[in-house]
Amino acid sequence: MAEVFINYRTGDGEKTAALIKRELSYRFGENSAFRASESIAPGTRYPEELIRSVRRSALLLAVIGPAWTRFAELHRSDDWVRREILEAFDCGVPVVPVLEGRKTERLNGADLPPELGRLAEVQSVRLDMQNAVADLRRLGDVVADMVPSLKAHERHDRSSPDAGAVSNATGEVNGTAVQSRDITGDVGTVIKGSSGPVHTGKGDIYNNSRHISGGRHFSGHGMTYFEGDNRGGIHQRFSERFQQGH
Repeated sequence: MAEVFINYRTGDGEKTAALIKRELSYRFGENSAFRASESIAPGTRYPEELIRSVRRSALLLAVIGPAWTRFAELHRSDDWVRREILEAFDCGVPVVPVLEGRKTERLNGADLPPELGRLAEVQSVRLDMQNAVADLRRLGDVVADMVPSLKAHERHDRSSPDAGAVSNATGEVNGTAVQSRDITGDVGTVIKGSSGPVHTGKGDIYNNSRHISGGRHFSGHGMTYFEGDNRGGIHQRFSERFQQGH
């Protein structure tokens, strides 16, 4: 039985609801939280299942997005977001509004149907995506305090499975390998025990070559070849026979 029922409206909080479900499942176990789109099995009559799940829950989290109070459906008796919250009120299940993002204001009774007016009097929590790791952890703490039975299944490692994770794999490395996240500035590479040319960037490369400074004069015929840097001129003088093409 899921202890926490996650109430949300499609188009105004479903992503946050999915994130909450994932966090609570990781921290307290897969069956600790109920979210309709993934907790109701195919072929199950959802009206009965929704009402039954609310009644069996120890806590209802109502995800409130920026446009939550502006949905006309909220004033209709057949709206499931409204029905789930009212069912929780009728059954004495505590309801905690979860305000999505920084721009979602606290609920105002004047913006709500009279039947939901008490929702504006309930202390809420905020879940901001720019501070998701800390806010999810804080929400989990609230859930653990309000539903003590979940503490028996709580993981000792409370961090989210992918919160700020960096994953990488390095194969066939002899020596030290260092993995980092954000890098600012240059990255240097030290190469030891190399045989033959090694090139790590743009430009020329010389390996065990002679470097020539100053002018050089050559006589004879054929190709002139030099290695490494050359500073100064290169002069070549051919014999008379070579100049005549013999």
